Amino acid sequence: MELRHLRYFIAVAEELHFGRAAQALGISQPPLSQQIQALEQELGARLFERTNRRVELSEAGRLFLEEARQVLAQVDKAADVARRAQLGELGEMKIGFTSSAPFNSSIPKAIYSFRQRFPAVHLNLKEMSSRDVAEALLDERIEVGLMRPLPLPDSLVATELFREPLVAVLNADHPLARGTEQDLHLAALANEPFVFFPRSYGSGLHAQLLSLARQAGFTPHFAQEAAEVMTIIGLVSAGLGVSVLPASFQRMRIDGVVYRTLLDADADTAVWLVQRREQGSAMADAFVELLTRKA
Repeated sequence: MELRHLRYFIAVAEELHFGRAAQALGISQPPLSQQIQALEQELGARLFERTNRRVELSEAGRLFLEEARQVLAQVDKAADVARRAQLGELGEMKIGFTSSAPFNSSIPKAIYSFRQRFPAVHLNLKEMSSRDVAEALLDERIEVGLMRPLPLPDSLVATELFREPLVAVLNADHPLARGTEQDLHLAALANEPFVFFPRSYGSGLHAQLLSLARQAGFTPHFAQEAAEVMTIIGLVSAGLGVSVLPASFQRMRIDGVVYRTLLDADADTAVWLVQRREQGSAMADAFVELLTRKA
C-alpha cells in the first residue's frame, strides 16, 4: 500500500464517482479503477458498492475513509514539521549566557521578539561563566553564547553587541561614596580590599581588573571571592570591601551600595554574541539576526 492509494481512495469516496475523481486527480479513469481494486484486494475488503448507476461506500469503506484521512493528515504534519525545522521555526535552541548579559535591555527585548516570532521554538537558557560559554560552544552543547570578552579559538566567531563602562561598587558609608555623585579613577581604590570573582571562575573580568590595576600602579588585594554577582554586591553592602562590575549591574538596587563610574582608559567592557564559525543552524541564524538587529 502506498500513500497514493489512500489519496485515490479518498478522492473516489468524496466524489462517489470514478470519472469525476479521476478528473480531480489528473489521471484517466481505468488506472484509477485498477488501483482501487488492487487496494481492496490487499485489504481483503470491499470499500465501495458499485452498480451501473452509482457508487457508494461500503461499511468497511466508511470506516477506512476516516482512518485514511488521519494517515494523510499525519503525513502532511510530519512534512510540515520537517520544513519548519529546516527553516528554524520549531525545535529547541540552547543559549549560554554570562550572568550580566540579561541586564542590558536590548537582550531581553530580542529574546522576547524571538519568542513572539517563533513560538514553537523552546529556548533553553543556561547561565554560565564566559569561559564555560566558549567551552559549551566548542562541545556543541549550546548553539549561541552571550559572554564577556575572552580569547577565542578560530572555530568561534564573536559579534560585539554593546559596550558599557565599568563602575566601582562601594559601601554607602565609604568616603568615596559620600556627597554628590562623582566618577573616580581606579587608583583611588588601591588600598581597598576587593570582593570579586575568583580567577578560576572564568568571567573575563578578572584579567581585565588586574590589567587596569597594573596600569594604575597597584595590585588589588582580593579579600573575598564569590562566583555570583548578587553575592559580591551583598558583601560590599556588608562592608567587606569594594568591587568593580559592568555598569548594567547598577539596575540592581541594593541598600547600602553606591556605584561610581571609573575614569581610567579602557575601563569598559563588552558583551559578545558568539557562535561556531560553521553554525549550520537556521534557528540559530534567525536568533543571531534578530539579536544583532535589536542590539
